[in-house]
Amino acid sequence: MGNLLTWRSLKFRKHDLATQHELSEFLKSVERRAFKQAYFAVRNEETALDIVQDAMLKLAEKYAANASEELPLLFQRILQNTIRDHYRRQKVRNAWVTLLSALTPSHAEEDFDPLETLQPADGSNDKNTPHDALDRVQLIDIIEREITALPPRQRQAFLLRYWEELDVAQTAEVMGCSEGSVKTHCSRATHTLAAALKAKGIES
Repeated sequence: MGNLLTWRSLKFRKHDLATQHELSEFLKSVERRAFKQAYFAVRNEETALDIVQDAMLKLAEKYAANASEELPLLFQRILQNTIRDHYRRQKVRNAWVTLLSALTPSHAEEDFDPLETLQPADGSNDKNTPHDALDRVQLIDIIEREITALPPRQRQAFLLRYWEELDVAQTAEVMGCSEGSVKTHCSRATHTLAAALKAKGIES
């Protein structure tokens, strides 16, 4: 696979040369096994490379000064957490598609929070053909771009509720507003996103 990762160019903090050498040797010894571990988990070579690179960077940034015998367990913990984070992000992004397609004209009231009624997807109906998978990736990319264009409070409410998976009460506490305001912001955000998709010719 050639040069699997770019861990050799990591920027170390100011430690003695022995510590840097030990960390470099450790990363060299685990890079291929870590890649296989990540690849078996996500079944995508590029994504697996990104996960392992990210895990190695985190290890170098936070634990470069630790004793060499501590590195294997620390790295495994970081790698597994990074894989879990990847799945969580994918789950949320895929659910955005379900969320927006679930909107109906009967839910036009401003205090309706569609996140409260959305059923979590179990993955059983995921599309598996390469064409459908590509369509889904492109749709998620469009949704993410439209989220960045939302008014700040709508974007904040939407991401806290759906990305961070906070409930209405927790979101209201973070935003310093009422629960009714959270529902209004979420409703407006979701309808704005749905309208933006419809304008692009994308409808459920």
